Amino acid sequence: MSLTAAVSGFVFFLLSAPVIHSQDDWRVTYTSSKVCALKGSTAEIRCSYTYPYTISGLYTKVEETFWFTKESNDVYVDLRTDPEYSGRVQSHCGNNYCTLTITNVRESDSAEYKFRFTTNQPGEKYTGDTGVSLSVTDLQVQVNRLLVYQFSKWTELMCQSSCLPPGHPHYVWYNNGQKIWGKTSISYSGYFYPSDRISCAVGGYEELRSPSVLIQSPNAWRVTYTPTEVCAFKGATVKMHCIHPSMTNQAVHKTFWFTNTNGGRPVDLTTDSEYSGRVQTQCDKNYCTLTITNLRESDSAEYKFMFTTNQSGGKYTGSPGVTLSVTDPQLQINVRRPTVHSTWTELTCHTKCQLPDHSSYIWYKNGQKRKEETVYFLHSPLNPADNYSCAISGYEMSPSPSVYAPKLPSVSVSPSDEIVEGSSVTLTCSSDANPAAKYTWYKEGVDQDHERLSEVLQLVFSSIQSSDSGQYYCTAENQLGTKTSEYIINVTYPPKLPSVLVSPSDEIVEGSSVTLTCSSDANPAANYTWYKGNQTQHQSPEGIHHFSSISSEDRGIYYCKSENPHGEIMSSSLSVDVQYAPKLPSVSVSPSDEIVEGSSVNLTCSSDANPAANYTWYKEGEDSSKASGQIFTITDIRAEHSGNYYCEARNKRGRHNSTLHLIVVPDLHFSGSWKYTAAGTITVVLLAVLSLSVFLWIRKKGASRDSSELEERRDNREQGRIGQQEEQGDLQYASIHFSNHQADPRDNREHGQQEEQGDFQFASIHFSNNQADPLYSNIRPAQPLRHTEQQEGAEYAAVKFIRAPRIRAGEDPAALYSTVNKN
Repeated sequence: MSLTAAVSGFVFFLLSAPVIHSQDDWRVTYTSSKVCALKGSTAEIRCSYTYPYTISGLYTKVEETFWFTKESNDVYVDLRTDPEYSGRVQSHCGNNYCTLTITNVRESDSAEYKFRFTTNQPGEKYTGDTGVSLSVTDLQVQVNRLLVYQFSKWTELMCQSSCLPPGHPHYVWYNNGQKIWGKTSISYSGYFYPSDRISCAVGGYEELRSPSVLIQSPNAWRVTYTPTEVCAFKGATVKMHCIHPSMTNQAVHKTFWFTNTNGGRPVDLTTDSEYSGRVQTQCDKNYCTLTITNLRESDSAEYKFMFTTNQSGGKYTGSPGVTLSVTDPQLQINVRRPTVHSTWTELTCHTKCQLPDHSSYIWYKNGQKRKEETVYFLHSPLNPADNYSCAISGYEMSPSPSVYAPKLPSVSVSPSDEIVEGSSVTLTCSSDANPAAKYTWYKEGVDQDHERLSEVLQLVFSSIQSSDSGQYYCTAENQLGTKTSEYIINVTYPPKLPSVLVSPSDEIVEGSSVTLTCSSDANPAANYTWYKGNQTQHQSPEGIHHFSSISSEDRGIYYCKSENPHGEIMSSSLSVDVQYAPKLPSVSVSPSDEIVEGSSVNLTCSSDANPAANYTWYKEGEDSSKASGQIFTITDIRAEHSGNYYCEARNKRGRHNSTLHLIVVPDLHFSGSWKYTAAGTITVVLLAVLSLSVFLWIRKKGASRDSSELEERRDNREQGRIGQQEEQGDLQYASIHFSNHQADPRDNREHGQQEEQGDFQFASIHFSNNQADPLYSNIRPAQPLRHTEQQEGAEYAAVKFIRAPRIRAGEDPAALYSTVNKN
């Protein structure tokens, strides 16, 4: 078990019932009214407090909390500033609970402790009337009985204290510093020698051992020193006293004081060269005094007295002796403000050593002597530029260190070069002040409010961030004043993700002024580069890309790059859409060659526009539109479709149109076919007549002689049948295709007469019963016979039919003929 753990645990609350002191809503509650602690241990005293949340609309704020034992004229001494508790007290408060911790308690710490808090409410402060009583005691070895047997003594001892742990603790006994095993009860008895020193402790708290007791009989040899500790100033005179026993059967042979030994033998101070002319000894019966003048710091030592008797080997020295401390005045000034808002300050001068007789303190302000008194009170605010010191009368050459308010603090930063985000940075605040200054760090916040960071000398950022940049303040404060220094932290870091904006943010119209803005948090400030796709557009430290008159070619996807010496980063994409009226439309016709009657034609219009254009087709000279849409289709085009057409492209930004001239030509192939069809029909009729004539001629040659009336009637019947068929529309019509192509020899054999001519025309005849028109309905060109026929020029003929006269008896049927005009 560590000393701290053992010592801090030896505190007992004698009365566990809480002690409550209140006035209306103001209240201090102590955990116990009495606390007992062993000397050298750590004592803890606890309390809680409450107060009204608001008074007259003003929220209550606690401004100061402290513990005290001393008060005078409504002035309370904070234990943390009391020199008797210097370095031994701590006060921890949180959530209206406070704990006072006193380490290494002394018997002089036995007192009543109270808690006090003050608020921002005018005149509102509160202290419990009855505090907590602390009792500090020591373990003592008490000798109950002592019997002497020759050279040893039978003794009964008791380990006693008024502050013992509850239950049934066990005890530890020591003889000459060595633990006596097996002895664990509160009492212990046995035989002891005159040189034995006995002490005790409570089990588990061996560090809090009682003082040792020397077992002596009433008539034993002993030396008693008064006092056992002496403090004196350098150059002063000190006296030490002792009493030795009266000898009834033995005469004291020699007495002397010593501090040094020579080979284990004490050296009489009157013969010690270091004290030559500075020591005197004087004895009156069994009372002796040592006087040392013109003290030196080297005189600090333990002094003992020795006497010898006329008995052989009879000599004795008391142990321990007198401890002398020789020091400079080493004055210390305690500074205290009774309250936070107090307008006056109390200065107290004191030293570790008792003042010599008829001595007093001398006070100095800025080196000038002011007055002589024990305590110096200043009832007006101190000037922070002043300093104060004190001295002891007669020792003016050894004044105390001066006390003064903090000087302007200086702030240092480590590392001292550029502060980069993510690095470790330490700010150190220092100020020349006495008493030592307490440091507080602040950071300037919104509306110039100061954010309290910590009360430390050094402000450490283990991984500093860009958000830590700003103005910091270091305040050095002691009881004499406050000084504040500022420091600006500039954290450098690479650019953050840029934000990109376009202005105006609504629709962008061609010809307007447009600004692209790129911004990025960076330190040092970033440089910006604008890109359109992969092409660099503009570079500037401002991050602005301006179009004084934006055009349609400027639309597209833009990016911004932000960079500084610590890095670079690309922005997200920014789409710039430029709206504009339609450009001059482009018009076209398909098919693009000669437009022939009866064909299908597509007129196409296109225009660059944003938003996309709507298209309307018009024909010149007509009021209404012909069609809507990018493509205008005319099926079965006619000659009357010829003319000027224009296309209008329109969007909400404007309109534009273009004109197209359309020429429709007759279908020559279609017209020739009609003529050929008519000629073919005539030819068929002609061939039919010729065939009939041949038939009749053969009948005439082979038949018996008939009368002319019979032949005429038969001929009339045939002609009437033909005429009837013509009238009824039974006459067939054909599509006739004439060609100048050389006739096949086989054809010549069959048509000798045509072979002789060598220019005989032939036709492909297709009859149809679908049309009533006997001559020229549904006439189409014949299909080519062979490839060679397609390559050679075709000759077409217009055939004119001449009705042949009725064949009379005896007439040659060959008299029927037709007139063919080559076209």
